Amino acid sequence: MEHVVPFAIILGLFGLIIGSLLNAAAMRVLSQQPVAFPPPHCAHCNRSPALRDMIPLASYALLKGKCRYCGERICKSYPAAEAATAAAFIWIGAHFGPLRSEWIAGLLLVSVLIVITITDIKCMIIPDKVVFTGVAAALAVRVFLHPLPVWDYLAGAAIGFTALYVLAVVSRGGIGGGDIKLYLFIGLLLGIKLTILSLAAASILGTVYGVSIIIAGKHKRQPLPFGPFIAAGSFFAFLYGEQWLNSYLSLFVF
Repeated sequence: MEHVVPFAIILGLFGLIIGSLLNAAAMRVLSQQPVAFPPPHCAHCNRSPALRDMIPLASYALLKGKCRYCGERICKSYPAAEAATAAAFIWIGAHFGPLRSEWIAGLLLVSVLIVITITDIKCMIIPDKVVFTGVAAALAVRVFLHPLPVWDYLAGAAIGFTALYVLAVVSRGGIGGGDIKLYLFIGLLLGIKLTILSLAAASILGTVYGVSIIIAGKHKRQPLPFGPFIAAGSFFAFLYGEQWLNSYLSLFVF
C-alpha cells in the first residue's frame, strides 16, 4: 500500500505528457497528417512553441489559452486531454498498484479511448489507423499479460464486434463502423464478461444522455457520437466490472 500513492502520482505525471501527445495524434489523424512529423506548431500561425510553452496544463493556463505569437485561441481539447489522461492514469495506478501488471493493459486502454473520444466528438469518426494500431498493441499485451485464458480475450473481441455489427444492422446504420471495429480492441483487453458489461454500460449511458438532452430541449436532430460512451463504459468495466457482476449475482444467491 505504501508504494501505491507514489506509483499513481508518477503515472499521473506521465499521463499529462501522454495526454498532450494523444490529442496531437488525434488532430493529425483527422487532418491526414503524419503522426510524428512535422513538430508541434500553432494551427493559425504555424510557429512552433518554445519549450516553456509546452508544459502540460501549466502553459495553457499561463498563456490564458492563446498562442504566444499570434494570440489566437489554442484548442481546448489539449488541456482537456492532458487532464483526462492524467486523471485516468492516476486512477489506474491507485486501483492496481505497481505489483499487478494489469495497469499496463489499463494505460493502453485509456490511451486509445482518449484518442477515439476526441476524433468522435470532433468529426464523428473513429479512425481505422487508431483502432488497428490498438488491436496490434492489445494482442502483444495479452500474449504476455493475461489473467484470463488468452482464448477468453479473443472471444471477447469476436463477441464485441459481432454484437455491435448486429446492432448496426438492426438499427439500420445507428451504429457506425468505427464503433464496431473498436470492440475488437476493447474485447482483447476486457475478455468476454467485461466486454458484454461495457457494451451494456455504454448503451445505458448513451440512452440517459440522449433522453436528458431531449428533455432539456437541446437535441439538435443529429447523430450523437457513441465513442465517448463506449470509452466510459469500457473504462469502468475494466476497473470495476468484476465487482459489479459479483454484487449483482449475489442478489440471486439465497
